[in-house]
Amino acid sequence: MPCKLFSAYSIGLEADIIEVEVDIFAGLPAFTIVGLGDTAVQEAKERIRSAIKNSGFDYPQNKKVVNLAPAHLKKHGPQFDLPMALGILLASKQIPQNQDTQNRLNQTLLFGELALDGTLRPVGGILTMALAAKQNGWKNILVPAENSNEANCIEGLQVVAASDLKQAVSWCLSGEQPLQNTAPITTITETKMAERTIDFADIVGQESAKRGLMIAAAGSHHILLHGPPGVGKTLLARALPTILPPLTHDEQLQVTQIYSCAGLTNNLHSLISARPFREVHQSTTNIAMLGGGNRLTPGEISLAHQGILFLDEIAEFPRSMLEALRQPLEERAIHISRINGSIKFPAHFTLVASMNPCPCGYFGDSKKACTCRPSQILSYQKKLSGPLLDRLDVTVRLERPINKFRTSTFSSKDARKKVLSARARQQARFAKTTIQTNSQMNVKELTQFSSLTLSCQNLLKTASEKLHLSMRQQHQIIKVARTIADLEDRDHIQEPQLAEALQFRHHNSL
Repeated sequence: MPCKLFSAYSIGLEADIIEVEVDIFAGLPAFTIVGLGDTAVQEAKERIRSAIKNSGFDYPQNKKVVNLAPAHLKKHGPQFDLPMALGILLASKQIPQNQDTQNRLNQTLLFGELALDGTLRPVGGILTMALAAKQNGWKNILVPAENSNEANCIEGLQVVAASDLKQAVSWCLSGEQPLQNTAPITTITETKMAERTIDFADIVGQESAKRGLMIAAAGSHHILLHGPPGVGKTLLARALPTILPPLTHDEQLQVTQIYSCAGLTNNLHSLISARPFREVHQSTTNIAMLGGGNRLTPGEISLAHQGILFLDEIAEFPRSMLEALRQPLEERAIHISRINGSIKFPAHFTLVASMNPCPCGYFGDSKKACTCRPSQILSYQKKLSGPLLDRLDVTVRLERPINKFRTSTFSSKDARKKVLSARARQQARFAKTTIQTNSQMNVKELTQFSSLTLSCQNLLKTASEKLHLSMRQQHQIIKVARTIADLEDRDHIQEPQLAEALQFRHHNSL
């Protein structure tokens, strides 16, 4: 009589429940795994044989068949090692199949990679699979000890941590925790965040750029910093995390789930509470940026979810990669279709880009002459297409600071207070909607929450006629003006806020 245990298989940020059926019957010694398992699944045969023998159990010298159902789904990874090994011990009656044991296993999802000595090694995607267990009504989840912290962040789910096969068998027999249950995941403190970041007060001058970054942080607006080399573009971008609001608990779960899917949470002892800051190099491939590959893993734009994606010297990136960013910037998600399947990853990030005005970097510089030909300058600036520039709400031109030794009075602490206040106003405004910040407003919500006075309408109309602004650009200007008004604790957009939004949108543009 075959026995049945349960595990799960994660595909991106979703998971499917997998039935692990094991049967042992008379015949020449053989071990067959069916159900479209990849190489890691097929190689489990040797890991399981050694783990069972080295854990003090008998390895059956009969024909063994393991079926991973549903059979039409491709399975990958070593997380099925543990349920397959336990299935063999159950089928060979080394674990008694009494009613208590059967009931316990029928309410439990099992995960773990087996070492040859029977030790359980951590596996990726545990947070996603634990979330699926809770959503599908499972009571328990048995995981390797090193994955227990990650699984414990899902409330309402009993997490059983085992360090080896013998402890997993002991739990099957008695139902008692083999290890002391790990405390729920804690969060990183603000003090620890501050220790590893750059303060705005450390950057001399560039008050206009700091103002632009504060607006971007308050409303999640995409921003472009451009100017000659050495004026502080990269330093300013790296200082931006110091003024961002903390992640909510739901956002922490989202971000940690993405990093778990990418296999970046092994030995994690806390939820990811600091907003991600992903600085991407020009040599990054399209798959690394957008996501995909054989395992359909998240790319940099998803790893930057709820945080910052920083593209330093954006004009040096391949044109195809930049154009591929247009859809995620608009929809805040990335749809990936490959031969292995189709998947959707969240990509709600704030894009911070920097660039020089020309290949040599000194076009328009007051101190150093540009050595580029006009055609080179034009070609360099045209690397950013009009549609991509349209999606950058704030553009700031940086100049060399006049006094290089003057200290700044613009600190991250002061800026963060204003950003938090502006975010609180937005949270109250959008309480009955699904959006979080001003940058997410559509045309209907703009009309509802950001109506303009007659004088503001006339100002925007005049600017649109002179600057040939599209409707998209006009809407983005209104969104930025709404954020500026929130920073100044104003209920309505007035002409000064709209004028400042126009300045950041067009006066400093390329």
